Amino acid sequence: MVGIISSLVGAQRYQWIGGAPQIPLKPIAEAAISAAGAALVLAVIWQIAAALSKGDLPGPFPTLRVFWDMVSNPLYNNGPNDKGVGLQLAASLQRVFIGFSLGAAVAIPLGVLLGLSSWSRRFLDPITQILRPISPLAWFPMGLAAAHAVDTATLFVIFITSLWPTVVNTSFGVRSLPESHKNVARIFQFSRRKYLSTIVLPYSLPYIITGLRLSMGIAWLVIVAAEMLSGSSGIGWLVWDSWNALNLEKVISAVLLIGLVGFGLDRVFLFLVRRVSYEEAS
Repeated sequence: MVGIISSLVGAQRYQWIGGAPQIPLKPIAEAAISAAGAALVLAVIWQIAAALSKGDLPGPFPTLRVFWDMVSNPLYNNGPNDKGVGLQLAASLQRVFIGFSLGAAVAIPLGVLLGLSSWSRRFLDPITQILRPISPLAWFPMGLAAAHAVDTATLFVIFITSLWPTVVNTSFGVRSLPESHKNVARIFQFSRRKYLSTIVLPYSLPYIITGLRLSMGIAWLVIVAAEMLSGSSGIGWLVWDSWNALNLEKVISAVLLIGLVGFGLDRVFLFLVRRVSYEEAS
């Protein structure tokens, strides 16, 4: 049966990218050289800006000393207002993953529904397009009013703002399903469940993970601002607390860590996208 299905969709056969893991050394070396060059250029620009600010902006070397102090002892805990950066990052990541997971659990089925049903698209798409452009922080007061708890309001903000990229990408992936794939399901009289699990979801998986990648980026962006508002623990709170203490070296160090963690999260999802992506076979 697998052979018959393969022949029926032969016009659009796909070759999965992946296979045995390989470590191409040349691209890694080129990426390392590019990263080092970019870091050098950034450090030069930073040093010039610090010199022009006449001491208002700390230079890269004092900041890197503070950065090293932060990452060399990341897990100390001297009370609720004095914790290591590792514990602050862990608190932020925990909130992000909870809100993001709840958002994905809603967004993926909703996106599949929008992709499969023209009726649901006509009904739900206008609602999606109205809610999608709303600023993430605009949801915070509503979450706080409904939950009466800062942490719950923060999770609500992450949940609601991480929905839309996954909904839109999932819906697009399902609607992009080739007609030949649909014909296979009709010929073999697939049930709705088998149609979803065998044809729709495998084909749409790269689109879904791309949506999740965008949603994770938004979630990590939002958590920093939400924690500044909430005044609780987390890397966003650390940035705001350091600013209140006029410790700009620590502020910049925390910002660098936010960027590095965000970059790492993005690379994880990019790896997953590449593992499940396909290209048309020649």
